[in-house]
Amino acid sequence: MTNKEYCELLAKHAMTTYRPAPIAFVRGRGPYLWDADGQQYLDFLAGIAVCSTGHCHPKVAEAIAHQAATLIHTSNLYCIPPQALLAAKLCEISFADRCFFANSGAEANEAAIKLARKWAERKGLKGRTIITAEASFHGRTLATITATGQEKYRKHFVPLPAGFRYAPYNDVAALAAAIDDEVCAIMLEPLQGEGGVVVPAEDYLAKVRDLCNQHGILFILDEVQTGMGRTGRWFGYEHSGVTPDIMTLAKALASGVPIGACVAKEDVASAFEPGDHASTFGGNHLACAAALATIAVMEEEGLVANAERMGAYLQEKLKGLGGIVAGTRGQGLLVAALLKAPKAREIDIACRERGLLINAVAEDKLRFAPPLVVGEAEVDKAVAVVGEAIEAVG
Repeated sequence: MTNKEYCELLAKHAMTTYRPAPIAFVRGRGPYLWDADGQQYLDFLAGIAVCSTGHCHPKVAEAIAHQAATLIHTSNLYCIPPQALLAAKLCEISFADRCFFANSGAEANEAAIKLARKWAERKGLKGRTIITAEASFHGRTLATITATGQEKYRKHFVPLPAGFRYAPYNDVAALAAAIDDEVCAIMLEPLQGEGGVVVPAEDYLAKVRDLCNQHGILFILDEVQTGMGRTGRWFGYEHSGVTPDIMTLAKALASGVPIGACVAKEDVASAFEPGDHASTFGGNHLACAAALATIAVMEEEGLVANAERMGAYLQEKLKGLGGIVAGTRGQGLLVAALLKAPKAREIDIACRERGLLINAVAEDKLRFAPPLVVGEAEVDKAVAVVGEAIEAVG
């Protein structure tokens, strides 16, 4: 079948919750994808910051195939060996003592919300309200769109769950003013990805940590997009020198196999008791085997350090384009090019027509989140295409 045939079939039978580009990808390897018509693309979006080890990394693919041929699923009514190994590994490389596994970032954030409220109940706190940031993004479930600080995601789905309020991102004074005895936690992203790759002030997270300590409330970090090496550290919080009480992960954890994780310190995690939360598919054999292989590849190939190096190189090259590019911001290989005019969507399309996948995350911002395996040659090629696309758009 061709791109056109696949897209027509999808349009006929799928709910219209997406507006997909007229491309049907059928194969991938490393930072490259091929569509049903045989066109090759350099992927600088990586499935929205998911495929950090590249597409179909041989060691990850082998681990998935082996596990699929051995045992895929038994449920959490029984011990799951790969889950035990993955939980131990995540605790080893992070601040956490315990993990809960789900199937997505939204589910991981749901778990974090429930855990924070159960912890508050156990502590005898009056409040159950969670403060999040304006322009944040935390998922598409009812609770997580309510946590998301963007009205456009919430407006059609009232009534929404109670217990959330919002403060401007990177504004410590406004955050402090929003805290009262109804609040049990603050939930933030270390940098706002969907909000336009917004990097906070260097001391922002440390000051938020101090606020949480002063008021005896929890600090939750949504690292669904920033976690697992994307920012040039294993986790985004490492740039700040402080640790949260709860952290959520998903996107890059298993190279594209659906998985989410909510990890926490012992004194917080212990608030959950049997029956408080669950997931039928969460942390099954297949997903955890994929995650273990992903982490092993990242360690063996030094992909976290590569993200730091190539991210700096990418920003340098993008700034060199000049013209409509006013500057850049980001951490590691989560980067935005800031434009002087609202032409991001036009440039996005022009890049795609030239075999490069990026993302217009706003009318004047282009997001780059390539696989962490990219090198200077791929960055040079991508930036050259962006330059051509800018010239074509005018």
